Amino acid sequence: MERVSLNADLELSRIVYGMWRLADDADTGEKHVRAKIEACLEQGITSFDQADIYGDYESQIVLGRALKAAPDLRDRMEIVTKCDIALVSDKFPNRRVQHYDTSREHIEASVDRSLAEMNIERIDLLLIHRPDPLMDQHETGAALDGLVASGKVRAIGVSNFKLHDWTLLQSAMQTKLVTNQVEMSLLDSSAFRNGDLAFMQERGIPPMAWSPLGGGALFGGEHGALRARLAELGQKAGMDEAAIAIAWLLRHPARILPVLGTNNLGRIKALSAAMDVVLDRETWFELYSLANGHDVP
Repeated sequence: MERVSLNADLELSRIVYGMWRLADDADTGEKHVRAKIEACLEQGITSFDQADIYGDYESQIVLGRALKAAPDLRDRMEIVTKCDIALVSDKFPNRRVQHYDTSREHIEASVDRSLAEMNIERIDLLLIHRPDPLMDQHETGAALDGLVASGKVRAIGVSNFKLHDWTLLQSAMQTKLVTNQVEMSLLDSSAFRNGDLAFMQERGIPPMAWSPLGGGALFGGEHGALRARLAELGQKAGMDEAAIAIAWLLRHPARILPVLGTNNLGRIKALSAAMDVVLDRETWFELYSLANGHDVP
């Protein structure tokens, strides 16, 4: 499995296992969760993507139980998590409305809770989950710098940020931001045109892609021509159409890191198949055109 360097101290596997559905599985026992982690590790997928809110604040707890039962796994993993979305939840009964919170108090409390829930001593990569219209960049930046200095967090990135959101936060930080996790797939290729991807590529910053299969919509009936072509290419390569769709992202020179999530152990064992697919330029554009419903101008 290819490794991608985010800074001098942190590398991630090119494919990242997304744990946003971890708490939704019928079996959240330590043994089953460990089987998922080990299936990833056997392929060289060592990076695992979490967020404090996933599974209505349960996903980190599920992972933490598995790591407590099998602490040997931790040294073979890079753990990514996120904060700043505040959900209306039974776990926070005083909240009246879903909102974002990039205050020092909220960020530090979220990190401490994540460390405790996952039974770990350090978060490898902390992402600010969504841009906060009320962000005080000086307060947020200082809080994030402090978490790195304290050793609680190894590196800092963001998610769903636009260029101006990135530069605002970075202007108030000593620590360099190392990634932006944005939605990217054949069904949502807007980042390829709106500057989001170019901004990262220009600076040599590897982007992460969430929902790289369009949340499963890629395989719906309304995308019949695209799915048929993906299936044809997959048949020729000896793999399913999902691997071709991920290979489409991997083909981009910006070194996109797709975040793939499934609770199906068989599918987990096949996540790395996309690494074996090489798409030529015309095939890449063929899929791009089919997804957009028209040829490029």
